[in-house]
Amino acid sequence: MGEKTRLGKTKLFLIFGFPALFFFCAVVVVPVFYGLYLTFTNWDGISSTKDFVWFDNYVTVFQDTAFWDSMWLTLKYVVVSVLLVNLVAFVLAYLLTSGVKGQNFLRSAFFTPNLIGGIVLGFIWQFVFNRALTALGGTIPFFSNTFLGDPSKAFWAMVIVTVWQYSGYMMIIYVAGFMGIPGDLLEAASIDGCTAWQTTRRIVLPLMVPSFVICLFLSIQRCFMVYDLNLSLTDGGPYGSTRMVAMHVYDMAFLSREYGAGQAEAFVLFLVVAAICITQVVLGKRKEVEA
Repeated sequence: MGEKTRLGKTKLFLIFGFPALFFFCAVVVVPVFYGLYLTFTNWDGISSTKDFVWFDNYVTVFQDTAFWDSMWLTLKYVVVSVLLVNLVAFVLAYLLTSGVKGQNFLRSAFFTPNLIGGIVLGFIWQFVFNRALTALGGTIPFFSNTFLGDPSKAFWAMVIVTVWQYSGYMMIIYVAGFMGIPGDLLEAASIDGCTAWQTTRRIVLPLMVPSFVICLFLSIQRCFMVYDLNLSLTDGGPYGSTRMVAMHVYDMAFLSREYGAGQAEAFVLFLVVAAICITQVVLGKRKEVEA
C-alpha cells in the first residue's frame, strides 16, 4: 500500500510539479550560475572565447566610482520612493475600506497605473512634465521649466511617477489586510471607549504587519531594479543626475562590452538587494510574531 502511495505521489509530482520546476531551473537557476561563472571571465558578450581573470572583475567593481555613485543615488531613490509608495497606499486602502461610496470602482482606478509598462509610462509622463505642466508656467512659475531638464527636479520626477505607478498595487495588498482584521475586535475596542487613533495604533497596525512586510519587500525590490522607467523617462539625464544602478550595470555589460565586469556589478547589486530585503523580512516577521 505504501509503495502505491509513493508511486502515486511521484506521478502527481511529474504531472504538476516537474514542469514548473524544470522551467524555474531553466529560466532562473541555470542563468544565475552561468552569470556567476561569467563574472570570473573577460568575456565581451560577443566573442566565442572566455578567458578566466578570476577576481579582476570584482576589483573593477570596487574601483568603479560611477557604479557606487549610481548605487548611492539608487539608495536615496529607494528610501524616498518606498516610504511614499507605502504611505500613499496605506492611506488609500484605509479610505477605501471605510465604506466610501464607489470604493470598488476607485480601487480599480488606482490599481490601473500598475498595468502600464514602464516604457509606456515613461513616455506618458514625459508629455506631462514637458507639455502639460510647463503650460501652467505662466500662472505658476514653479512649472515654468520642465522637471526633466533640471538635475534637482528630475530625481523627484522619477519619484512621482514611481509613487503613481506602484501605490495602487500596494493598496490592494493593504486592502486585503484591512479586510482580514476581525470585526469583533474593532467592535470591542469601540465598546471599551477607544478613540479612532487608539484603535488604529493598538489593533489595526499590529494586525497589518504581514501586509507591511509584503509591501515593503515588493516595493524595495522593484525600486532597486528600476530600469525601464529610468530609460524612457529621463534616460539617466540630465547630466547623469538620474542614472540608477540598473542602468549603469546594463551600460557596462552591453554598451561598454565589458560583460564580465557588468555581471560582477549585477551580482554585487543582487547581494545588496538580497541583504536589505532579507533583513527587512526577518525584522518584520519578528514584529508579526509579537503582534
